[in-house]
Amino acid sequence: MFTHKDLTQLQAQSLKMQGFIRQQTYSPQNEKTLRRFSSWEVAELVFKVNQSTMRGRLAADPTLPQGQVEEDGRQRWYSLDEINELRRRLKFNRRSLMPYRPAGKRAIRAAIANFKGGAGKSTVALHFAHAAALDGYRVLCVDFDPQATLSHSMGLSDVAEEYTVWGIMARDLAIETGRMNRASQGAESGTALPQRRLPLSISDMGLADLRAADFVKQTNWPTIDIVPSCANAAFVEFASAQYRHMNPEWSFFAAVSRFLDQLPADAYDLVLFDCPPAIGYQSMNAVFAADVLYVPSGPGYWEYDSTTSFIGQLGEALEDLSRFSGLVPAGTMNLPKAFLDLRFLLTRFEPNNDLHRAMQQAFVKVWGDRVATHPIEMTRAVEQSGRFLSSIYEIDYRDMTRETWRRARASFDQAYEEFRDHLGVAWDQLEDEQ
Repeated sequence: MFTHKDLTQLQAQSLKMQGFIRQQTYSPQNEKTLRRFSSWEVAELVFKVNQSTMRGRLAADPTLPQGQVEEDGRQRWYSLDEINELRRRLKFNRRSLMPYRPAGKRAIRAAIANFKGGAGKSTVALHFAHAAALDGYRVLCVDFDPQATLSHSMGLSDVAEEYTVWGIMARDLAIETGRMNRASQGAESGTALPQRRLPLSISDMGLADLRAADFVKQTNWPTIDIVPSCANAAFVEFASAQYRHMNPEWSFFAAVSRFLDQLPADAYDLVLFDCPPAIGYQSMNAVFAADVLYVPSGPGYWEYDSTTSFIGQLGEALEDLSRFSGLVPAGTMNLPKAFLDLRFLLTRFEPNNDLHRAMQQAFVKVWGDRVATHPIEMTRAVEQSGRFLSSIYEIDYRDMTRETWRRARASFDQAYEEFRDHLGVAWDQLEDEQ
């Protein structure tokens, strides 16, 4: 017989192991730190210029960041801040190194979502965030998954649940209920409508007084912030059902969208959502806030079957919520929900595996050009990055053979660049900020 006490004891044992793993992965201060990047990486993989050309530009202008030099003097190593200063100040063949960002637009929002656990949602979100940061973008990640894999990979492991998506939703409930109560006059009779009351567990927490920025935490990457998750946030699905009962007119699915609208439009360039493997209150908030939906899937039949079920049930859920049309405050969003782009991305792909190639053809036959051209390949380096809660961009290529590291990075680079190009097209379609 196992009770809650046994489960609590098992968790305590596991937390000790988590602490040991973090000691092996993080710095001596128990903080995850971002490594420096070699001049070879910066030139050829980030700026995509010849290394000798960049070396000549640095020698010609000593005011440019010079990085840290190895003891043998063969290689320079740059921080991300130094890379971004070089990006702002350098041009090659009159080509700016600054990433594309349409004028007058807010940050573009992309949700990484699917039913299937193990489809690679958190891995894709982590690598796309890091690749975008190396590309010069300012990124905000929102971790909707109570497993908190993305948050842990970003170096956040001690998070209070009130500063997760649950806190954002509870804060939104309090603010929206207050707004409704202040405006609760009958349209025709002028009589006061019944006041909606919230339990003390919500009203006494002071969440309504928090600023939107209070939910945003810094990561070990200077241009990536995150709204983190934690295991305790799992109860958001149960709590949200209770909240809807307290205020049936509350448009719960728009809570995160309203939260993001409160952030400065120019604070970030890209907002990435890592969604839980289920359609619930959190994932519906993610898809309603998203401009673009990316659906990762493994290359097997059961992953294909799960992906088919996911898009079918998501469609039904979105159709059901379209009945809120007219109840959502003006300016929040249009209903029914429409995405500017939708893509399917194969993950854990082995190009020499006949079954994987056959399933790739099946995906393309069904969904055509909605399937990303460049799948994410399964390599030894990718497996190693997952074990150490790091992306391939965080792993130093000297920790393995350069060819193994470069092959893994090339796979993510190609997938990210395709993602970025699709985002650019969608970005242009966003309405201008007022």
